[in-house]
Formats: sequence, structure tokens, C-alpha cells
Amino acid sequence: MKLRLDLRLSQKLIMTPQLQQAIKLLQLSRLELQQTLTQHLMENPLLEELQADLEEGEAPTLEESGQDKKEVGPSEGGAEEPQAESTDPPEDLSPTGWEDYFDSDRRAGDVEYPSASQDEFPSYDQTLTKPTSLEDHLLWQLALSGLIGREKSIGQMIIGNLDDDGYLRTPLNEIATEASASVEEVESVLKHVQTFDPAGVGARDLRECLLIQLSHLDRDPIGAVGRKAGVLGGSLVESIVSNHLKDLEKKQYGRIAKALGVTVEDVFEATRVIEGLEPKPGRPYFTADNQVIVPDVFVAKNEGEWVVLLNDDGLPRLRINPYYRRLMAGRKADSEATKAYLDEKLRGAQWIIRSIEQRNKTIIKVVGSIVKFQEQFFEQGVQFLKPLVLKQVAEDIGMHESTISRVTANKYMHCPQGVLELKFFFNTGIQRSDQSADMLSSVTVREMIRKMVAEEDSQHPLKDQEIAARLRSHQIMIARRTVAKYRSEENIPSASQRKRFF
Repeated sequence: MKLRLDLRLSQKLIMTPQLQQAIKLLQLSRLELQQTLTQHLMENPLLEELQADLEEGEAPTLEESGQDKKEVGPSEGGAEEPQAESTDPPEDLSPTGWEDYFDSDRRAGDVEYPSASQDEFPSYDQTLTKPTSLEDHLLWQLALSGLIGREKSIGQMIIGNLDDDGYLRTPLNEIATEASASVEEVESVLKHVQTFDPAGVGARDLRECLLIQLSHLDRDPIGAVGRKAGVLGGSLVESIVSNHLKDLEKKQYGRIAKALGVTVEDVFEATRVIEGLEPKPGRPYFTADNQVIVPDVFVAKNEGEWVVLLNDDGLPRLRINPYYRRLMAGRKADSEATKAYLDEKLRGAQWIIRSIEQRNKTIIKVVGSIVKFQEQFFEQGVQFLKPLVLKQVAEDIGMHESTISRVTANKYMHCPQGVLELKFFFNTGIQRSDQSADMLSSVTVREMIRKMVAEEDSQHPLKDQEIAARLRSHQIMIARRTVAKYRSEENIPSASQRKRFF
């Protein structure tokens, strides 16, 4: 093997750690940015948060903004240090005064016994309330059911495996294995749990859930809600639920009537009873925590022009700590290790401040370009939303498409049309037959489909082909399969599922 020395010249594009940090900050959401800045405040002693009182009475210096300017010491600036406020207690707050103050906190007429101390009041955690969950509601009934020992443990395991809708999706053999019991024992306890409130809880599928609820209804000859004999009393309704749920979903009432040997009117009457049942018995106990969205920017009209305002409320305002700045400027006898440490932290603090400023400027430029392209949307509504892609905004402000993608990720805008995600404004276009150069936004087409379905006759719902024909009458060139795709994305059922006979 021969050793030799080669000299090669090459070019490489390397991302510095500072550039990687700036890119990472650019794509963070508002909450993630707040957490990141808080972490930097904890790790870097040279960074500190600019308080609100200082924002009003003291403007940050160039050094605090992260700019490399000459340090101005106390002797050069000529400004005197503000006098520290006196911390001596006022004369009137003597021990006797405090005693009189606490003694005066008494209820009227209560002379012998002073008021209760703060320790006797419930804590803040004890005053918090939460709605009763489905599991708590069922465990409370299980405690009163009379089940003890092994059966109660199995009941607790069954209740713990129920989902938010109240269904038992876990196979019984898995519960039996975990509880070291037989499948028959688990099924026996499950039948007991299925008698609990709400009716239908503990079912393994929709058919069983509806049958459990029907078993709770009155079975007298007249019916629980005035139905005629035989409809509610356990024959027709239960037969439809047991054997014809698929036909009922497709509104095939004639097929159900023929299979059961009854009239279509009887099927309609039974369907009204089934529609009054609850397919998700756990729904009343399900509480979804609403996530509050704080917009990153505000778009408003000022003196006839649309302006973009950055929302920095709640985000920490960073600056370099004045104490460390004076320390680095005044002390020359520090060790090399100390100087290296402070220099490193200073560069990190300056870079994070600059990155935040650059991030804010980039967001303002991107949103300003979006507003320019979608001005008619802000003026007149979603019907005038135009097709837009990342490349158009990138070319408008002179940036790369990847930068626009990072800026618009997980960020929201507050405008007269509501709080919208920045990605909302980027959508594909659909060709119009009357104006070849003017395309229509896919969001606008979805809105038109939703409006057509909302205004249709429930007994004669519009089919996808009919919706496509109506859109073509508005000079919108669209295929039937595209209508079906948009309808599915908007969670709109098919025409057969939307049909109503009564």
C-alpha cells in the first residue's frame, strides 16, 4: 500500500450553529418561542427580561439591542445612578400598629373571638372544580351496585377500558387474562355494567349500544312516547337495529319494509324512535379542553390601508444585563477563563436578540405580501380568496420558498375575517371557463359546495353530478370526482345519507 499526499480544492456550504439557531427560531410557534426564550434566560446570565416599567421610562441602549457599539461607561455618559429606594419600614408600622391592624379584622358583633386565620380557609387547589368524568360516574355506581371482591375488581377494569364514547373496544379475553378470570365471569360483570347510567354504556358496537337503550324503554302496548303497538314494544325497532342497520344508514326504507313484511310508514315510525337514541352514550361526560390560539400578527385597516402589526404581548423582551456589561468594561484583571466565558455568553446573547429581531421582520414581510395578494379577501370575504402558492410570496419579497414555509408554519393571523392560520391563504386554483387567466380558489369552491348542501331540499338532496353541473353553470370547470373529494374533506355525507323522508 503506497502512501501519498493529495491537495484538493473544493467548495462546501456549511450551516453555522448561529444560522441553524436562526432557522429554528423562525419556524417555532408562539408557545414554543416563549418556552425557548425562557430557557435562554435561565441558561445565559448575560440575558435578562426588560420589565414593563423600564420600557416606558428607559429606552434600551444599542448594547442592549445586541449591536456591537462602543461601551459607554458611567463617567462617559455623565448620567448619575438612580437612587435606590429606601427599604426602611415606615414609622407607623410599629408592632403595636400591626397588632391593631389584625385585631380590627373582626366580624360585626364578634368581640370575644377574632376572625379565622388564613390557614383555616380552603387552599386554592381545593376550590378548583372539574366536571364529573364518565369513569367517575360509573365507579360511583359500581360502588353502590352490590358487587364485591373479584367481581368489583373486574368491573373496575371494564370501566377503565371504556373509551370517551362509552364503548368497550378491548376484547373480553384480554380483560379476562389481565384479571385472571374466565371470559364468562367478565361477560357476566359486563352485563351488570351495561345496566348503569347512561344507557348504552359498555357496549361493544353500535348495534349493542342501541339495543341496550331500547331495553330501557317502556314496552307497554301504546309505547313510551305514544307509538302504536308493536313498533316500540321490542319487535320492529329491535329487528331493524339487529339486522338492517346498513340499510337504515343508506335510507333504504322500502327494502327494510319488504324484508320485515311491514309498510314503509311503520319503518318511518320506527326510524323516529331510533333517531332519538344516543349512538355515543359517553358524549355528555366528554369535555374537550379548548386550546386558546393567540395570533402572531394583527391585520387591520388604518386610514384606508391594510397594516400588519406584530403581537409581542406575552413574549419576554430581552436585553443584555447592565451589570455584566459594566463588569466586562471595567474589570481587566479577570482570568482568561472568566473572560472567555463572558465573551461566549455575550456573543450568544447578542445573537439570540438579533435572531428574534430578524424573525419579527421576516414575519412582517411575509404577512404583508400575503395581504397584498389577498386584499379582496380581507375586503369582501372568502368568496374572493385567490389561489396562492409559496413561490409567489417568495418572489415578491426576495426570499426562498423554504423560508416562507417555515414562517407560515404554526402561526396565526387575526383579521376582520377571524383568526386564521397563515397556511390557510395558500391553496390551489380551479380554472374558470369565462376567464382563462382568472382562477378560482379551491377554498372558495368548497364554500360554495357547503352552501349548496345547506340550502338543498332534504327530501331530494343534490348528488355530486348535480353539484358539479351547478358549479359549471357558474363557469367553474370541475369534475364530479373533484366534487366528491371536496365533499368528503368537508365531512359532508353522500346524497343517499343526507336524504330525509319526513
